[in-house]
Amino acid sequence: QVQLEESGGGLVQAGGSLRLSCAASGSIFSINAMGWYRQAPGKQRELVAVFTSGSSTNYADSVKGRFTLSRDNAKNTVHLQMNSLKTEDSAVYYCYLGNRNALGHVYPYWGQGTQVTVSS
Repeated sequence: QVQLEESGGGLVQAGGSLRLSCAASGSIFSINAMGWYRQAPGKQRELVAVFTSGSSTNYADSVKGRFTLSRDNAKNTVHLQMNSLKTEDSAVYYCYLGNRNALGHVYPYWGQGTQVTVSS
């Protein structure tokens, strides 16, 4: 099993900044991908920013230029720096990790979610 511990989030005014962190532990074989998704009320869960095994980073168009995903490979940790926050960024943010085993199968793991609320 893999455990994902999320931290950060909270309430901030529009234009402000927040930093989310996610630390992975447990039976990590090989990280296929790691990053953040979010889900607003009444909407589907969507990708925010994710590192892939090819060392590329995928960002949602809506956050490009405002959010930055960084990682500490030694600690299996990712950080999401969110700047110039907008009210539409309000959502529950979920840490995601894809754990690839020796056979190449990728198993998804999710954090419990952390609330980000941006007030106008």
